Amino acid sequence: MIQTNGVTLRLGKKALFEDVSIKFTEGNCYGIIGANGAGKSTFLKILSGQLDTTNGTVTMTPGQRLSFLEQDHNKYDSQVVLDTVIQGNSRLYEIMQEKDALYAKEDFSDEDGIRASELETEFAEMNGWEAESDAESLLNGLGIETELHSYLMRELTGAQKVKVLLARALFGNPDILLLDEPTNHLDLDAIAWLEEFLINFENTVIVVSHDRYFLNKVCTYIADIDYGKIQLYAGNYDFWYQSSQLMIRQMKEANKKKEEKIKELKEFISRFSANASKSKQATSRKRALEKIQLEEIKPSSRKYPYIDFRPDREIGNEVLTVSNLSKTINGVKVLDNVSFIMGHDDKIAFVGSQELAKTTLFEILMGRMEPDEGTYKWGITTSQAYFRKDASDEFSSDYTITEWLTGYSPIKDATYVRGFLGRMLFAGDDGIKRLRVLSGGERVRCQLSKMMISGANCLIFDEPTNHLDMESISALNEGMIKFPGVELFACRDHQVVQTTANRIIEILPDGSIIDKVTTYDDYLENNADARKRTVYVSTEEDN
Repeated sequence: MIQTNGVTLRLGKKALFEDVSIKFTEGNCYGIIGANGAGKSTFLKILSGQLDTTNGTVTMTPGQRLSFLEQDHNKYDSQVVLDTVIQGNSRLYEIMQEKDALYAKEDFSDEDGIRASELETEFAEMNGWEAESDAESLLNGLGIETELHSYLMRELTGAQKVKVLLARALFGNPDILLLDEPTNHLDLDAIAWLEEFLINFENTVIVVSHDRYFLNKVCTYIADIDYGKIQLYAGNYDFWYQSSQLMIRQMKEANKKKEEKIKELKEFISRFSANASKSKQATSRKRALEKIQLEEIKPSSRKYPYIDFRPDREIGNEVLTVSNLSKTINGVKVLDNVSFIMGHDDKIAFVGSQELAKTTLFEILMGRMEPDEGTYKWGITTSQAYFRKDASDEFSSDYTITEWLTGYSPIKDATYVRGFLGRMLFAGDDGIKRLRVLSGGERVRCQLSKMMISGANCLIFDEPTNHLDMESISALNEGMIKFPGVELFACRDHQVVQTTANRIIEILPDGSIIDKVTTYDDYLENNADARKRTVYVSTEEDN
């Protein structure tokens, strides 16, 4: 158990948290939600002791072990992968190191024997004999192959390091587990594995995430941060949303009834206060009026962008034909003889762990990269807009946001362009921000503005939810669902994939594909065996 008592944190004159008292109990998973800047990650740092409070205390049950997900991905670059995971339980790792040092001594004394016996007892009590196999199991579950376990951390990719650090946090059955955006940089398979791990985890979990599907799967409580307060709701994310909306409606209805009563009392008082025979009644109503207090309904600090992709022309029957595309990068064949035909009603989600393959395919289809073999052809009625996973080169200039977007607009009018920016929460002086100073989330919203203003009838998205808050992800999800054109996209957000796609193409490790007309959930349920194959040949039946 871990709890806060009257916690307040001030940053300058601003109070990020004010008098927060909340208890997190064993056997529950708490999802921390709130708008960008509300202080979700900061609150986790307070709980973990990484950040001091202005006032108040954090206490936890004596003897319990707290573990948290490290955010510095390069911190353990000199460590072996398996050791990095086991070090997640620092006491166990210390015992292992001390044991090894004792047994390596040439002049092993009686005192050393007594100490070794003590260490062996503690080691056994901590299930130390299973430490390596437990660590390997965590790594394998997250998609880190056994051959990588003996590598140094510096030899891994960024995405692989994230998985190792997550395994480190999960290792050793911690009593309290703090996870800040654990699904970032994870593929959908790894996210599914993590969901099952947390569902079966018997201790306390406190997690910050923008993934609505993930929160719905794992959370038993939602802790909503808004206006420096934390309100606890029993249930998952959907239950929180329904409950919070119901609470606001009830408060509004109660206020409406009170306002009607106030109006009625004021009219009576105004009408009869000067009437001697009615003066007592008027006085009584004045007292009643003074007692009526309207509920204070603060507007939420959450802000939702308005994302609406409107194609300038209807798409024809011939959309996209891909024939035998192959591509090798750094000696690895990421695409191997890939073929598919896209229909005019298709919204295709590209899934699987092969992120480079998905990006490579999109880059080829947008003419930004040449295939080694094969061809592709867009229909004459199509026009494309592309969300690049890494568009950092576009944001390294001194252009303002308005100047940059005007360059892509068919109408070269600042007012017209600012309208699109306003929908994406760039209000007032935000339009004159320089591209090079934008945050990750702001860059994403800029790219989405560019896609909206293009009027394209074919949209390609490569991980568009990265860096977005939950409100923006929800708005993007709605925009993708409503879009009347075709879409090809890769996305780590399960709910976006499930609610948007009507066709799934998985790129397998050997560069081949599985192609199914289905929803994502049905695909996962019905194709578990097929996804383990090393080779797959698409047929017309599959389409």
